[in-house]
Amino acid sequence: MTEQTGSRRVVTSMNLSLDGHYDAPGAPTDMRWVLPYAVTDVARDHMVSLFQPATTALLGRVNAEGFLGFWPTIIGAEGVDPRDEAFAKWLVATDKVVLSSTLTEAPWERTSIVDNPTADVVDELKKQEGGDIVVFSSASVIKALLAADKVDRLALMIFPVFLGGGPRLFGDGLPAGQWELVSQTAGDQGTLALVYDRVR
Repeated sequence: MTEQTGSRRVVTSMNLSLDGHYDAPGAPTDMRWVLPYAVTDVARDHMVSLFQPATTALLGRVNAEGFLGFWPTIIGAEGVDPRDEAFAKWLVATDKVVLSSTLTEAPWERTSIVDNPTADVVDELKKQEGGDIVVFSSASVIKALLAADKVDRLALMIFPVFLGGGPRLFGDGLPAGQWELVSQTAGDQGTLALVYDRVR
């Protein structure tokens, strides 16, 4: 069920290490620290809870190339977890907006390429009918939305590892504000799924 015009939420989702980083130092494409935890029930159920109410995926170019290069390939594959396949089918079928100043046309179905400030793109999307606008793991997009105070729901997966460095999601200078914890789930491998709503 989708939400009505003007009430669309902007939902952002990011995986973080226990010491607060989303990428290993100097190795932004090295996801080995994520993989053991991304396949847990907590992580998969967390992902399902985020994409089911959403009708638009907002992605940065690098994230789009990674997601759309991988997820469609698992559809129909033997042994795939049903939750992973459901996400893959949703990603293919849903409307996708990719923020890029270098792409001129989309190589993916149901995809628009936009070269405008992130906050402006979200303002336009929120005027349209539909469900949630969700951002999965696009750090540059999420940072821009946090800086502009455009995030309505902040979803975090905390994994029990120290990366010892690397980029952080939360830097100095973010708008002051309060967040309400609406969901918390702990996994038996030490993972923690947290969902916060912005109090306005």
